[in-house]
Amino acid sequence: MIYFDNAATRRVPDDILKKIIPYFIEEYGNASAIYDLGRNAKRAIESSREMVAKAINADPSEIYFTSSGTESDNWAIKGIASANKKKGKHIIVSAIEHHAILEPCKYLQKNGFDISYIPVDRSGIVNVKDVEKLLQKDTILISVMFANNEIGTIQPIAQIADLAKKNGIYFHTDAVQAVGHVDIDVKKLGVDLLTISGHKLGGPKGVGALYIKKGVKIDSLLHGGAQEMGRRASTENTPGIVGLGLAVQNSVKNMKKNNEYVKKLRDMAIEGILSKISDCFVNGDLVNRLPANVNVCFKYIEGESILLHLNHAGICASSGSACTSASLEPSHVLLAIGVKPEDAHGSLRLSFSEDNTVEEVEYLLDVLPKIVSKLRAMSPLYNSFKKK
Repeated sequence: MIYFDNAATRRVPDDILKKIIPYFIEEYGNASAIYDLGRNAKRAIESSREMVAKAINADPSEIYFTSSGTESDNWAIKGIASANKKKGKHIIVSAIEHHAILEPCKYLQKNGFDISYIPVDRSGIVNVKDVEKLLQKDTILISVMFANNEIGTIQPIAQIADLAKKNGIYFHTDAVQAVGHVDIDVKKLGVDLLTISGHKLGGPKGVGALYIKKGVKIDSLLHGGAQEMGRRASTENTPGIVGLGLAVQNSVKNMKKNNEYVKKLRDMAIEGILSKISDCFVNGDLVNRLPANVNVCFKYIEGESILLHLNHAGICASSGSACTSASLEPSHVLLAIGVKPEDAHGSLRLSFSEDNTVEEVEYLLDVLPKIVSKLRAMSPLYNSFKKK
């Protein structure tokens, strides 16, 4: 099996897995307990909190562990909305956010909040001037993802955060795809809230984190016990938190080396696809882009068919976000950047990691052109195009 879907989830490295296992079978105490077994778990959690904080230049007291990136996003959006609704009920988000942002916004809209969506250009980049145009007197939050999960576009986060700060507005960024791939310093960036997910970095599934800057007025999403400094109730997922801390630490430590390597694979894949296959185009900015991301649209065929044939050839890939892979709707991200619906249906996302090899990409470039040719031969759209 060749795995080219690392943006959806990552394999947990052996060294991290070995360090997680003891917290299931030996150091399994509840971190809220006062006996040694509980205190050991508590120390492990606090050590991971320090690792995550150091990676983004935050204070450990500003890091809160959650069950996922989705929970962190929901907490940021709903928590700010709830705590600041007397000040205003207007929220601004980009049109290409993950559904973990868009769906909470839809929920809030049904409950009296006003949501504005920032357009993006053909490359998927937000223009700060477009954000400024959407500002209202009652705007309480702006949320723009750091790097897009589908097309890999990296946003001008510092500039947007600066605009928010000047207008007394909280700024949140979903950095699930960016942490470990882009240098992140929350102090220099000026962000108020930042989302992290464990399994995108080689940590286990079921754990995430939310950076909340000191002084930010935010309500809790979960109520119950006094865990996470009284802000996020629920018994801590000690093995998951340990894994998240190690994954963040490792990915940031090896970021430069890994980025250089996966970028070579990315560029090799893009160059090969464009040279070997006609009627296809790359989505997203080619410069301000995650080093491991490839997103290509193939005209006249559907991405799902490509994925099934790649799977038969032993290759795992994606046609967009893993969270919408069961949907028959074209990607909202591709539509937002101006891709035609019929072309958006033919999208393929490849995302590499340091575990991938040049030989694997060469195999892809041998197999994929044959798949596209076969599918187009059966496509009524393609046959109609050829007749024209």
